[in-house]
Amino acid sequence: MAITSGSLDRNDNARPVLRFERRLRHPPEKVWRAVTDPAHLKHWFPAELQTEQRIGAPITFVFPGAEAPPGSGEILEFDPPRVFAFSWKDANSQDTTVLRFELVPADEGCLLTFTHALGGPGDLLATARHAAGWDGSLDVLEGVLAGHEVESTRKDWFRRAERYVEEFGIATGECVAVADGFLLRAQRDLVHPKEKVWAELTKDDPAVLGAAPPLRATHGYQAAGTVTELDAPDGLTYTWLHEDEPAGVVRWQLTEQPFGSLLTVTQTIPAHLADLRAVTLAAWQTHLELFFAALFGEIRCPWPTDRTEDLRQRYAKTLNA
Repeated sequence: MAITSGSLDRNDNARPVLRFERRLRHPPEKVWRAVTDPAHLKHWFPAELQTEQRIGAPITFVFPGAEAPPGSGEILEFDPPRVFAFSWKDANSQDTTVLRFELVPADEGCLLTFTHALGGPGDLLATARHAAGWDGSLDVLEGVLAGHEVESTRKDWFRRAERYVEEFGIATGECVAVADGFLLRAQRDLVHPKEKVWAELTKDDPAVLGAAPPLRATHGYQAAGTVTELDAPDGLTYTWLHEDEPAGVVRWQLTEQPFGSLLTVTQTIPAHLADLRAVTLAAWQTHLELFFAALFGEIRCPWPTDRTEDLRQRYAKTLNA
């Protein structure tokens, strides 16, 4: 498996853009056919393209053997054998993304630069999933060009996604000042439907109103109280305790997305306990890393205290800046 090769331009006020570069030992003309001809694309690209090779031609994206409905798009640039760009809109999404391939002769082959401009600032959390997917697809493309098969597995995707989440810094939690203290928030983009996520969250013990929350919904750095709100599989709320007294609430919220779900965990902290912000943010980031791995069948024990302490120090510097 290749190491991660993508980079991210966050473009805070616009759409995030993923960028990949691959040096290929094949002439531009050969690579051009592989990235533009539907007969070649079907061997490595995640969808089948039904289109004509001209600027302005409409595109239908079909997923053979899958339940996903077709997507649509349009060819934006077509300059053989140099540039191929097109838009892509999924049937279940309102966002339009833009994909662009550029080939430049280099050494004994060419340099392939591939960019994916996502729909908008709200897609930032999804950049890791897309980067991991494109990394795998580009590995398969290299295999196709070399005349042998390369399989990109689900486990490969998980490992790549983990690294991109860390590299892009998109798992970092935030602290917002509110009238009576602070609201901490941590989020993760998940490829699993919310029903699957809920099942994993409540795997060891169920969520019950008035009872202690499921162990997997807690991080252990503050004592948990009782569940006060329950709306399976969309979320739950429970109190957390400081010196055996209720100090705030924790909320797990699952929001359905076109391909998976968005997990948002929030915790309120009163102003007089502001010193707990850094360790709490660190605990949630660590916890969601473990939970993400568990969704792929990887249970990591014991709790990585060194990782949490490293994160705590980072958050402390940011909060005190």
